[in-house]
Amino acid sequence: MTEAIEYNSPIGILKLTCTEDAVKSVLFAGDDQDVNTFSSEQNNFEPLLPITKQVIEELNNYFAGSSFHFSVKLKQQGTAFQQSVWDALTSIKPGITQSYLQLSKSLGNVKAIRAVGTANGRNSIAIIVPCHRVIGSNGSLVGYAGGLWRKKWLLEHEAKHLSGLQTLF
Repeated sequence: MTEAIEYNSPIGILKLTCTEDAVKSVLFAGDDQDVNTFSSEQNNFEPLLPITKQVIEELNNYFAGSSFHFSVKLKQQGTAFQQSVWDALTSIKPGITQSYLQLSKSLGNVKAIRAVGTANGRNSIAIIVPCHRVIGSNGSLVGYAGGLWRKKWLLEHEAKHLSGLQTLF
């Protein structure tokens, strides 16, 4: 069984797709959509799947700034190389940024910088697989499927709340 809902976040509507045991995608919806959404203020999670409830709770904590840790199981489709890039993204700590070059070096292949960028752009689990923490080699904000304003917002949100958190993980 697959479940898809729309979650109203501070940076717009997120489309969440979950199976019974994992999150398949967290994607930004268009800003001009007029749809019924799950509001983060709602307390009634029924009849949502347990995994969907979990991702909603973890996103609520993220946007509240109380936790940047995600423990929900993820399952996005991709090549072995893409999976390795997405795994590397999850190791970038909140409030920290890495360049595409640093990311390709961490994967053991400095020449893979373009392939790393392509894999980063194909990430279908926004925020949880934090591709927003990857920047250009010159420190500039570059490329983000949700728009650079969202990337900036997410980085500023993490920086603002990090000082108040005792434990991130």
